[in-house]
This record gives sequence, structure tokens and C-alpha cells, in this order.
Amino acid sequence: MALKIKPKEATAIINSLTGGVVPRIGVQHITVGRDLEIESFTAALNDVQNGHSMVKFWIGDFGSGKSFMLHLLNTVATKQKFVVSNADFTPDNRLYSNDGKAVTLYSAIMDNIAIQIKPEGGALPTLLDKWIEQVVLKTAQVHNIQITEIRDDRYFLLIQENIMQTVNEVTETGGFDFGVVVIKYYEGYIKNDEHLRRSALKWLKGEYRTKIEARQDLGVREIITDLNYYDMLKNFCSLFVSMGYSGFMINLDEAVNLYKISTSTMRAKNYEKILTIFNDCFQGKVSNLFINFAGTKEFLENERRGLFSYDALKTRLETNKFETLELRDLAQPVIKLIPLNHNEIFVLLKNLKEIFDFNFGINLNITEQDIQLFMEEMFNKPGADEFLTPREVIRDFLNILSILRQNPDADKRLLISSIEISDERPELLAIDSIEEL
Repeated sequence: MALKIKPKEATAIINSLTGGVVPRIGVQHITVGRDLEIESFTAALNDVQNGHSMVKFWIGDFGSGKSFMLHLLNTVATKQKFVVSNADFTPDNRLYSNDGKAVTLYSAIMDNIAIQIKPEGGALPTLLDKWIEQVVLKTAQVHNIQITEIRDDRYFLLIQENIMQTVNEVTETGGFDFGVVVIKYYEGYIKNDEHLRRSALKWLKGEYRTKIEARQDLGVREIITDLNYYDMLKNFCSLFVSMGYSGFMINLDEAVNLYKISTSTMRAKNYEKILTIFNDCFQGKVSNLFINFAGTKEFLENERRGLFSYDALKTRLETNKFETLELRDLAQPVIKLIPLNHNEIFVLLKNLKEIFDFNFGINLNITEQDIQLFMEEMFNKPGADEFLTPREVIRDFLNILSILRQNPDADKRLLISSIEISDERPELLAIDSIEEL
């Protein structure tokens, strides 16, 4: 490939993939075999930018590239001026709960907010500062006040009124408290009161756990909870659009952790929340919002514990009955990721070798023939068809490159011939034997 990569991206790619995780930046440099998915996704982004909303489910086996796909979607979306965020479902993060696990998911989403100039996350303060500056400048223009004077204390109440007016225009639920907290953030911003600014940010990120603490710090009576966090996400979506962004895209990975919830009632409540989000987006109840879920086939299709156990979701998410491997429908809500073929993996490994060389400033003696030999060794091993994932192929390839870099006299063919593969898939079968509570 014609290498046009930043050193920071190259380091992120090598370090992350060697560790078996997806890099947060630079994924566009190692993308192969996903042209159709990206083309369809770009068309969906255009619809969302025009005021529609969308939900997509990216389904694939463990290690098939779901997380990679979500990070690639981030790159595409930020280039189209979307605010994006990633969060993983875990045993302590979910869409519905009554013990703080839903607001914990909300906090993770807010922590990971990214824009093109801050692709690694943590962009919420940047966005708030930018929005406040927009309100301040607009206030100065409307009231014919000099830019150099608008931040004086005598104009504080005027700016306060305009902030609250703007918040009321873009929020539906919880707008008053949201506006009060933003004003507190502005007060901390303009008076260089870092404690007040941090307290406001803490509230907006859903990190207050008691109303008493929030009232002491900010003078507000409400906090973001398991019950209202989704409304707050919609408020932020509207706010971002009012700032000139195309929309808000949220990626939720590791959805198999919803499948793993042991009680059927709590699973159903989480699936009901997915149904609410799905209906809101496709019935036009919310604008400029794009939510992606990534999960395994079990999470989607298992009729006892998966989404298909919830009839209202099953009817909405069943695959187009006319779809085949050759005739794909990428406009439907569920996108099943087809594994990369051998030619695509070959191109990927070639690209990785070039990025590896660039990152370390070397030129390892690994030829295309060596890459071919590596692939033959991997894919001809017993169990490869059943167990081998792109993640394991990539990690083993980078591990060999790492050994050769640090041990120039090592025999590359001996290293390649010593490859072993194992089943890295998480154990899901035992879950079905857990007693329903």
C-alpha cells in the first residue's frame, strides 16, 4: 500500500493488535474486504445527517471483526462531522437496571465521546467549551456588544439567559436541570473555577450517585439515573446538532453480556429497552441519532436467551428471507459480517508488515512468499476451520515479526512452522444450564 500513516497511528495499530484488541485510531489503514458494508453505512449516515435516526446490529462470531468494524465506523462518521462514542456492555454495564448499571453505561458513553480532532475520546469538555463560545459570540452579536467585553461580569446574566434559552430549544426531558448545570459549567469556565467546572462535568457525565451531593455542589435537585439517562443522550444529540454537527453515533459492543444476564426478567427489560430505542429511531421520535450494537449470533438468534426470545424484536430483526451469501441486503437492521477470505487476509498481513516496519524504522526480511507460507501453516492446522479467527492470525503474525525484530538471527521458517492454534472462543454453552431465577 502507499503508506500515508501518522507515527501515532502506526504505534496504536501495532500495540493494540499485538494485545488482541482493536486500535482506537488508524483502523482505516488496515481495512480490507469491507467495502460493501462501508458503502451501505455511509448511505445510512447521510440519512441520519438529514434528520432520520438509525439502529444497526453487527453480528459475527468471536474474533470475526465486530469491534474492528465499530472503530472503522467511527472513522467514517467523524469525517462526516458526527460526534461518536463507544462503550462495551459488561456485567456492570447494561441498558436497563435498577441498581446503577444503566447509568454506568451512560457514563462510559460520555467518557468516550470523540470528534475528528479528538478521535481517542474525552471530547465532552471540548464540545461544551465550543458550544458556550458559540452562545457567547451570538449574544455579543445580537446585543451589539464588543467581543472583548462580552465576558465581563456585567453581561453574565445575559449570557445565562441565552444559555438557558438555547438549552430549552434543544432539550425535551430534564432540560431545566441540564441548563442550570451548563450555566454552572460556564460560570466555572469564565471565572476559572476548576472545581465548579469539574462538578458540572461530573453531573453531565452521570457520575453523581446522590441528589444531596449534587445539590451541595451545584444547587440542582435532580441527577442522571437509570431511568432518565436515555433522555439525556437524546438531549446531547440535539445539542450537538445545534452546534453544527451531523448527529450523534453511539456504538455498543460486547452485547453478548446482555445474553449472559442470568434472570429472564432482567434480560427481557434490557431487550425491551432495545425495542424502545429501535422504535424511537425508525418511527421518527428522535432525530440525528445512530446506534450500533455488536454481538454474536447467539445474542441475536438464540430463542431462549437472545434477542429472538423477545417476540417484538424477532419480528423486526429477522433476516431478509431472500438474502444469500451472493445476494446481500445491507440496508436491513442486521448486518452479518462475513469472514475475510484468504486473499483479503493476505493483503491485511502485507499492510501490517509495512506498518510494523514504519513503526520501528526497519525493513524486516519478510517476503510475500513468507506471508503465504505463514498463512498455509495457520490454515492447514487441525481445527483451523472451526477455531481460527482473524484476531489470532494477526496476533501470531505480529508476534513473529516482533521476535525477528529483536532477534535478527532467528530462523523465520522455524518460527512459522512452530505455530499452534487453540480455541479462544468464550464458553457460552454452559450458560443455558444456569437456573432461571
